[in-house]
Amino acid sequence: METVIAVLALLFVLFLALGAYATVKAVGAAKRGVDRTLTQARRTVEDTTLRARTLALPGPAGELAQLRLRLRTSLRATREALEAGATEDASLKESLGLFERLGAHGRQLDEELRRLEGEPDRSGLARRLPELRERTERITKSADSLRWAAHERARRFTEDDLSTLSGQIDIEAGALRHWTTEPAPGRDTAAAEPAPPERGERATGKSAAQTDPPVRPAVAPPAPRATYPWDKKPRPETTT
Repeated sequence: METVIAVLALLFVLFLALGAYATVKAVGAAKRGVDRTLTQARRTVEDTTLRARTLALPGPAGELAQLRLRLRTSLRATREALEAGATEDASLKESLGLFERLGAHGRQLDEELRRLEGEPDRSGLARRLPELRERTERITKSADSLRWAAHERARRFTEDDLSTLSGQIDIEAGALRHWTTEPAPGRDTAAAEPAPPERGERATGKSAAQTDPPVRPAVAPPAPRATYPWDKKPRPETTT
């Protein structure tokens, strides 16, 4: 009895532990979903604000917003392309590691540009713009290079697979049409035998044989003459 109670207690504790673990996992998944949604919403708001500042603010402030928008858009598009391709192509994992290092420089530059948006010294900001523009160009160029390389690699794999599949389909289609290249058995024998006359031809030949009279020769041979006992035998001719 004590053993049964101990087993039941152990099962109860096990069920409680499993329930707590499932609850923690569900809460964690929900929290990650909420965080991801908030991050996307915040990113959308920031991008919309940067587009508005690019159009509304003239001078260095508007150019700073344009640089930030260009940098963020390029890095985000490259990350999405590499993460999507890495699930099917293991070679892109190394490229993703390189992008993480590039993304660290991009985040540092974006933070610096964000701080400079509130800089009151417009002349000093204008002097720093060429250097900021050059850094942004280098980062976005590297990110774009990685992204387009990933796109071209995926497209090349797709074209190779399609070419192989097309060749296999052509071979299978040729095998299914084997009767167009091989003569059917018995065709030569049937061609060598004369074709039987048609029904109409047989009927015409039969009626012609029944209606036409037999053809007689032009000159009939002489009939043999009858001989009688009183006929004299012919005398043999002599030379004297």
